[in-house]
Amino acid sequence: MRRAFLRLGSISLLCVLALAACHNKDKDQAAQSGGDTPVEAVQQSVTLLKTGDFAGFWKHALPPADYETLRTDWAKTPPDQPPLTDEDRAEFKEHIKELTEPGAEDKLFAAARPKLIEYQQQYSDQLPLMVGIFQGIARAGIEKSQDMSSTQKKQVSDVLDVLAPWAQQTPWFDQARAKQAIGIVVATARKLDLKSADDMRAMDFDTAMQKYSVGFLGLKELLNVYGLSVDAALDSVKVATVETGPNWARVKIDYTLQGKPITTESVLIQQDGRWYSEDLLRNVHDSHERLMAPPAAGTSAVEAATTPVEAPAKAEAKAPEPKSPKKG
Repeated sequence: MRRAFLRLGSISLLCVLALAACHNKDKDQAAQSGGDTPVEAVQQSVTLLKTGDFAGFWKHALPPADYETLRTDWAKTPPDQPPLTDEDRAEFKEHIKELTEPGAEDKLFAAARPKLIEYQQQYSDQLPLMVGIFQGIARAGIEKSQDMSSTQKKQVSDVLDVLAPWAQQTPWFDQARAKQAIGIVVATARKLDLKSADDMRAMDFDTAMQKYSVGFLGLKELLNVYGLSVDAALDSVKVATVETGPNWARVKIDYTLQGKPITTESVLIQQDGRWYSEDLLRNVHDSHERLMAPPAAGTSAVEAATTPVEAPAKAEAKAPEPKSPKKG
């Protein structure tokens, strides 16, 4: 389930940039499942992510039964996950030592400095072209993805179109920024306090959510060093309901990323009087079904784990296709 969660997490984090504004809520409300309204459901999800509260995010973003399923699935090993080798364990231990030993910041920067000088001389002029090539590859991957809906693909593509120019203009080889970034990475690694590869795989859901929180907050700080503020993007969003139907609603989201305005939409569904993201629910259901599906006759465990499985339809978790708004 860990790989499924990482995939869901990466999708939802990218989509969150295109999904909501940040509004302060008290802790009691943050612990509730779903939102009172479609707009509030989206706003509260972003509030939790902005603070790095992943445990609270999943508890809020999923109906209670799906949340408990997610927690249960967390302890299950994916059929396609290879066992750890002694080489894996040794490599993990060495990387952790490099990042957390006394004086790690100075040692890592001393090793990075000559490379930064070399890369500045060799690649600074080629960087825009290299980023452009990566952008094309990423866009092709988005289009081929089976884990994202068409709405999610558009959201991620719009974000990519803004981030590519930012990446082309960012001074990645600047030594002062690199030293600051290394300090953030080292501080984050120490806070994570990972002991071994085996311990990392054996983490329970609550412990893993705490580690993800530390990593996410460190990542936001790291991006700030290079001029990308996730919080500023979240704070700029305005959400409005544009269409409703029986137990579903479509919301329009306007936000600014790196000074560029972006507009997107999201469909939410209502269950037991609470509102949830349709795309996120579908992704969670699909991942659970893939985890639980038995291998077909003559199919290896790895093949079965990587073959898409259609999740059973759930009437209460499926919104009808929204109609396009009439133009006046």
